[in-house]
Amino acid sequence: MRALPRAVALVAAAATLLVVLPGCTSVVDVDPAADAANADCADVMIALPPLVAENEQRDTNSQATSAWGDPSRVVLRCGVVVPGPTTDPCVTVNDVDWVVREGDPAWTATTYGRDPAVEVLFDPEEVASSTVLVELGDAVSRVEQTRACVGLSEATPVPTGG
Repeated sequence: MRALPRAVALVAAAATLLVVLPGCTSVVDVDPAADAANADCADVMIALPPLVAENEQRDTNSQATSAWGDPSRVVLRCGVVVPGPTTDPCVTVNDVDWVVREGDPAWTATTYGRDPAVEVLFDPEEVASSTVLVELGDAVSRVEQTRACVGLSEATPVPTGG
């Protein structure tokens, strides 16, 4: 059998590199949430935007997860434990309620009143929380809201012993 001419071999090698190189970007390692296989998470994932806070979406290694930015500026997991009543701050952004926990450096925002819940981690020094929550709102609103944030004045009083 005759060897391929040098020009054909070079073209074949170049074509192989074009196919392989785009796959060289690193995949983000994200632990899946316990309820990641929930069908409603699929609806969320399909609706995610390609950009969040001007950061491009990246591939992750787990179901119902996503990340934006290189290095990752925003990480999302669908199917996390649904938060119950809490004294943590709860904010409403474009009709989506979020329980926000400030960390150092990452903050965690978890949808409230939606099952499955969606968790978003981000560093507020890198991306604005208002931008992140607005840009992810359409996708996470695919999960039906069954409860809403309430203020202290609206909360049901806890009975005290007496």
